[in-house]
Amino acid sequence: MKHKLEKQAEVLAVIDTLASGFLQGKVKALRLAMITLLADGHLLLEDIPGLGKTTLALALSRALGLSFGRVQCTSDLLPSDITGLSIFDREQNNFRFIEGPIFNHILLADEINRAMPKTQSAMLEAMEERNVTIEGVSYPLPDPFMVIATQNPTEQIGTYPLPESQLDRFLVTTGIGYPPAELEKQIIRSGGIRDKILDIKPQLSHADIHLAKQAVQAIYLDDKLVDYLLAIAEATRAHPFISAGISTRGGISMAAAARAAAYLDGREYVLPEDVKQIAVPVGAHRLILHHEHQSLDKREVLSSILDNVPVPMV
Repeated sequence: MKHKLEKQAEVLAVIDTLASGFLQGKVKALRLAMITLLADGHLLLEDIPGLGKTTLALALSRALGLSFGRVQCTSDLLPSDITGLSIFDREQNNFRFIEGPIFNHILLADEINRAMPKTQSAMLEAMEERNVTIEGVSYPLPDPFMVIATQNPTEQIGTYPLPESQLDRFLVTTGIGYPPAELEKQIIRSGGIRDKILDIKPQLSHADIHLAKQAVQAIYLDDKLVDYLLAIAEATRAHPFISAGISTRGGISMAAAARAAAYLDGREYVLPEDVKQIAVPVGAHRLILHHEHQSLDKREVLSSILDNVPVPMV
């Protein structure tokens, strides 16, 4: 346990460094990003442009010492622009595979819902299987591998809603939000920090990250909390506003995120508070509302469900 706590302190130091020096006011988003990484998932950042979604992804990759790739999603973006393609090498007289930006530890898919659905779906195999198949040949992706996608509000011009199958591949969905007024004044006065981010030094090695992920997987999840997770999922399936609730995959994702949340708090066991902390970021985007209720906020619907599911005594 001592070794786990040492790594936990180092992981927390990354969050503290970024939150205090580069991404002030974004502690919640940073913590959820780290939970996503430790739980071996992917992150979807939903908000209007200009609030620091791209900056968060770049700063995190620098602090973790991970390779970073970026795709600016547009309506004419092709799947091969993300995954790569095979080209014929005349000198070697054979085909040679050119890796796309997805072959990085962290891939930023910026404004993902401006890409056509076919292009959005091109990332499904990579997000689920951690490899890419091109012309019948599978290529493994780096480990760790995480997609951080940003999404503009769907009412903005030129956006396409993400397919439910792709939304389900994102472990966590969260926003950035506006910073507090005084902090925003400081940011406006000092200007952007993109150049400063390039000076961030790695604080964790790849081995540290792997050890932290292994420690998360070893966090104890009591049977009562498994029942609690199942009760939450079943409550979403029975809710009158919801046509499709949290799936089994969603329940697995909630358990993984709860373990990561417990790890960040320095515990080797999950508490009900960990489940409640991650339930909305992990579960809300997986809900499919009935047509007549689609104007409702899924986060608020799930929050109301959580209030009515009995919390176990552990």
